[in-house]
Amino acid sequence: MNLAPLTVRAALAQSGLVPVDAQVLLAHALRVNRAWLIAHAADPLDGVGAAAFMALAQRRRDGEPVAYLTGTREFWGLALAVTPAVLIPRPETETLVELALARLPADRPIAVLDLGTGSGALALAISHERPQARVLATDSSPDALAVAEGNARRLGLANVEFLRSDWYAMVPVGPYDAIVSNPPYVSAGDPHLIDGDLRFEPAAALSPGGDGLGALRIIVGGARERIFPGGTLAVEHGHDQSEAVQALFAAAGFEAIAVARDLAGIPRVVAGRAP
Repeated sequence: MNLAPLTVRAALAQSGLVPVDAQVLLAHALRVNRAWLIAHAADPLDGVGAAAFMALAQRRRDGEPVAYLTGTREFWGLALAVTPAVLIPRPETETLVELALARLPADRPIAVLDLGTGSGALALAISHERPQARVLATDSSPDALAVAEGNARRLGLANVEFLRSDWYAMVPVGPYDAIVSNPPYVSAGDPHLIDGDLRFEPAAALSPGGDGLGALRIIVGGARERIFPGGTLAVEHGHDQSEAVQALFAAAGFEAIAVARDLAGIPRVVAGRAP
């Protein structure tokens, strides 16, 4: 007996995934967009497309992040390639972009340093919005830098450069108009590290060990000597670290220390001005 092929609607229903994940993965498997799925909900799937989708659905049910399965993630309106070598860009990090752009002039050349760039999300968002900026993006991982450089090429952003460096170790002194960073900040004992999508992301990009503040101490402690007077340091931090990070800024002599909350209302970014 020949079984009727799955329709688009039936495949989505049988995937065992939440609707948005199912739609993204089916669209990826069929090389169409999500609008196409809606318009063709009753269409039958060919065997190859159905098999590819069901394989992706199984991997997602096993916990693999959707972004790694599709190889892409949108950030600040930019389509970024992502691999397991880099942290998946998250919406809360756009809070850091917003704050940085609010403090960066758009009408003159500026220099920006992005420490721990990963996929290049921060550096590329800033370089896209500030064409006169020269952005230096660093990472200690050559695999991460390869992903970031590939993203810059695909997006046609020529005003960003990449450098392998362990935080400030190989970075030219500058000075810079702004230093930004979304460093690893999850504490070593955080149970989220062994749960959900985080299990598949690079451990070094998530946690520096200990109390989670080690990388932030290095970044804040070394920033003053590399920033123009009046320039900005802005960093992302964990949901419960705002007061500790503000204290690091104050101890380093930064002024006008400000806190920005993400869309969930959680304190997510601390910024300060170099005197």
